[in-house]
Amino acid sequence: MNFELYKLQIIETVLVFAFLILVKFFARNSINRILGKFEFGVERKRISHKIVNLFITLFALIFLAGIWNIDRTQLMVFITSTLTLVGVGFIAQWSILSNVTSSLILFFNHPMKLGHEIQIMDKEYDIRGTVVDISFFFMYIKTADGDTITIPTSVVLSKTIKLNKSEHSINK
Repeated sequence: MNFELYKLQIIETVLVFAFLILVKFFARNSINRILGKFEFGVERKRISHKIVNLFITLFALIFLAGIWNIDRTQLMVFITSTLTLVGVGFIAQWSILSNVTSSLILFFNHPMKLGHEIQIMDKEYDIRGTVVDISFFFMYIKTADGDTITIPTSVVLSKTIKLNKSEHSINK
């Protein structure tokens, strides 16, 4: 392999990685500062970091594809095939898409935070406890007995929730 042939592409790749690290550093600080103003908990910050890092990494991969002259036609065929398979998977599993969407709505728009004591007001899901985590698919609630209960976020979003902001909240 001739180094001179790929010298410019290697230098550009190193610059993209350096820029990627720099942008991730500034994004992390910005996210912490912005979410700190709104008093979001550690879990919400962690999820926000993951989402922003995903987009930054995707942009870096697009730049690297351009630097290394990857054939656009073949790249587009690969991307559209992958997106089609993912789309078919989501259509086949509406519950997955529903849970992810519900998680985002709970994360950004619901007054409930990690550490809040809640009661899900439903005869099928008469659950009381402290919210310990909200993932893309489930909400985790710790009961007074010390048990951890997982509930799909789409179920949580569709039920009435009573918030009991306790003195023992994780995120005051």
